[in-house]
Amino acid sequence: MTRSNRPRHIVDMRARPSFLHSFFGAEPGSADFETVRWMNRRLGSEDIDHFTRAPDLPSFRRELDAAEIDIAVMVGRSTPSVRISNDVLATLSRSSEGRMLGVGSVDPQLFAGRGAADEAERCLKELKFAGVNVDPAFLGEPISHDDATLFPVYEVCADFGAPVFMMSGPTTPDLRRNDPLAVDRIARAFPTLPIICCHAFYPRIDEMIGVAFRNENVFVSPDMYLFAPGGRRYADAASGCLADQVLFGSSYPFRPLGQSVADFLRLDLDEEVIEKVAWRNAARLLRLDLA
Repeated sequence: MTRSNRPRHIVDMRARPSFLHSFFGAEPGSADFETVRWMNRRLGSEDIDHFTRAPDLPSFRRELDAAEIDIAVMVGRSTPSVRISNDVLATLSRSSEGRMLGVGSVDPQLFAGRGAADEAERCLKELKFAGVNVDPAFLGEPISHDDATLFPVYEVCADFGAPVFMMSGPTTPDLRRNDPLAVDRIARAFPTLPIICCHAFYPRIDEMIGVAFRNENVFVSPDMYLFAPGGRRYADAASGCLADQVLFGSSYPFRPLGQSVADFLRLDLDEEVIEKVAWRNAARLLRLDLA
């Protein structure tokens, strides 16, 4: 990368340290570990074992420093196969001295009554998370993003003015649930709710762009799929109508931090677009003081 097109700051909207869970490659020799390596191969990583360099918080922070990333957003997960405790995530965030922001996760099928809404409120009010994540298609009983059981979580986020993060993409167990049109229905029902679409519902790129075009509260975060076949269309949208709605992310450990930054800068976007995608849009959404 060159200094001439280097943004003033970088906020990585999707980066989880491998030591958070076996799913992220914490256990060498495990099936999860090999899956992380497989994902890196599929997404063009130049070093598919890069994530093994950061087995703890100090080493992960060194990786952030090397990539010149100011803040990494750790999007939590709560599904039957991957449970990351919101309390553990909050402790890690506090220990990072501002370098890592936590996003709590809520599985509505673990709660009765208003339990899911209460946990979402605890994430924002008590644990001070930057937002709340949902993984509807990965739950014990897969549901759509616009399922009624998720609406109480969306209502809490809207009341707090906090974004909801939505998991999507080609690893969704049933690709019929990788549906950006469900986001359109949520955006219409909650017009003040910031909606961050992690993985940007790849490969349904044009539909995702169309949904964000007509809903200014929808944010496109393609992260690692920006570098997948066809992913350049997300960047083209950022250069046009979605300049204020596209967010940078590496999706570490499934892609290296430094390479993701370098590949982003090689897209040859205008300086103003680079600044917006790299950090300004994120800073506005997450209320970050990066001025």
